[in-house]
Amino acid sequence: MQRLRFKKIDAFVFNRSGGNPAGCIYLDSPAAITPDQMQQIAREMAGCVSEVVFVYHEDEVLTLRFFSAEREVAFCGHGTIAAMYDLVKNDPDLLLKPIISIHIGDQQILVRNEIAEEDAIFVSAPPPLSLPTIPEPDAVAAALRLPPGEIADPAGIAVVSAGLVTLIVPLRSLATLLTLRPDAQHLREFCTRHGIEIVLVHTGEVSTGGAAYRTRVFAPIFGYLEDPATGSGNAAFGYHLLAGGSWDGKTMAIEQGKSRENPNRILLVSDSSARQRTVYFGGNGTVRVEGEYLLL
Repeated sequence: MQRLRFKKIDAFVFNRSGGNPAGCIYLDSPAAITPDQMQQIAREMAGCVSEVVFVYHEDEVLTLRFFSAEREVAFCGHGTIAAMYDLVKNDPDLLLKPIISIHIGDQQILVRNEIAEEDAIFVSAPPPLSLPTIPEPDAVAAALRLPPGEIADPAGIAVVSAGLVTLIVPLRSLATLLTLRPDAQHLREFCTRHGIEIVLVHTGEVSTGGAAYRTRVFAPIFGYLEDPATGSGNAAFGYHLLAGGSWDGKTMAIEQGKSRENPNRILLVSDSSARQRTVYFGGNGTVRVEGEYLLL
């Protein structure tokens, strides 16, 4: 039996929202457990958290690895926010650093420490890939079980990857977004057929002050229907807005989730690079459970 340091941390909490829970396992080395054991832990935690983050130092570089109940996940925004907010806030040396470099897969990711100013950290999203193959609007509407005419602008449907391949769908109203109830199996088959990892729907109608958009994100191929707060999906949305000239890159708040009164909140900001602007997604983390995970 191995005893592993464990925390359940809710990311992107705002006022009375529930955030998005991530299981965080802190390892002494990359060899402490095998990938099969990581997958086992993620399966055992299904229903409690959507992803488990494994954190360790490799060649003196802080490295993160993610697993859902179904498979390893290339990039997990809320898991990165949860683990890094917790590490930075509780490590006096990290708390003094304005920028922290970490590894996720083969990518270097930058973490901006703005805990003192914003009670948040900001994570650089991978460079965007705009994918030309976009499903037909009628197929998108059918996959989401949308009533006719509820896609605001069929030409505004896009597929962008900022770590995960994201289908972006504009909706006409907040009421439509909040009442959306796709079928998990049907949507999973649609996503698999089109090479889509997550689906983000959005509207400019919001329910809390200071937010620019409301989103919901669906991720059935990872073993659960809805992701209540996500960094990678909203980062893809940010890149989409930048490309279309709909956002100037200044700090923007996005509501996410199906609760009208208590949505989660994700912050987006972009740098001013003339060559390739990077979107950073930001938020906090609230520790709900802390202890040991017993790996049999």
